[in-house]
Amino acid sequence: MHDDAAELRSLDQVANALLEQLGCCGGVCPETTPLPSVEGVMSIVNDIRDLLFPGVHRTRRMQPGSAISEYQSMLARVESRLRIEISRALVHSRQVQLRLHNGADSHFSGPAASSLAERFVSRLPELQQRLSSDVDAAFNGDPAAKSREEIVLCYPGIEAITVYRIAHQLLTLGVPYLPRIMTEWAHRETGIDIHPGAKIDASFFIDHGTGVVIGETCEIGANVTLYQGVTLGAWSFPRDEDGNLIRGTKRHPTLEDRVTVYSNATILGGTTVIGAGSQVGSSVTLNRSIPANTIVTIEKPSLRFREAA
Repeated sequence: MHDDAAELRSLDQVANALLEQLGCCGGVCPETTPLPSVEGVMSIVNDIRDLLFPGVHRTRRMQPGSAISEYQSMLARVESRLRIEISRALVHSRQVQLRLHNGADSHFSGPAASSLAERFVSRLPELQQRLSSDVDAAFNGDPAAKSREEIVLCYPGIEAITVYRIAHQLLTLGVPYLPRIMTEWAHRETGIDIHPGAKIDASFFIDHGTGVVIGETCEIGANVTLYQGVTLGAWSFPRDEDGNLIRGTKRHPTLEDRVTVYSNATILGGTTVIGAGSQVGSSVTLNRSIPANTIVTIEKPSLRFREAA
């Protein structure tokens, strides 16, 4: 209901009211350490993509003989900026934990932001190899692809997988906030929702991609292909005796090696395993496991034709 009195508040009164409500509304206290910058985090991701796919995302060419020095400079910049965002995330996450536990267990022991940034950068060569296998899978799986460069430039599936693989490495290192910032950005940009906690092996291909959802506890083997609209989701969300969600359980399915899931199929449940080499047809819904080399389809509906009135 519109309150005419609100129009008469001074700026000081409005500011005070907003600040007083932050705690009850779950807001971020302005006196705490700043949260990581979404813009800053995604700028780092773009620099990492430049390192992983040189000559594709860059707006200028490397000068002959300068590749090593340019790479060293870019790596140093990524590590420095990443250290800042990780530090913000760690400090703020600790403050949240203290608030939730009323200040108990305030001592924190864990890797420093500088160590985490260094460890992430050291993993970039292996990350590049894994992404190269994803690009190869797309090129070998899509007859419309003219080149690997086209795939990296144009395919939303590769963009989403690239961001996911960067985010997943940070998540495994124990970095809060940043992984979800990255994958939710990719979700908005591509329509593909991959939780950074999912475990996805090499040569992963998402064709078209719009509407694909991959849940946090999914496990996906090598050489797996998903088409648009596929959901790898949870069958239910278990709760404790007080009605609170039980976290940390496996809620999403496992797809073994060489599985293909066609458009708009839905596979649900943490105990559901799709055996190696299987194919799940379009619009199929599964909440139970199937053995290796199984094809699951819906019986073709019959079409009825009649003359228009």
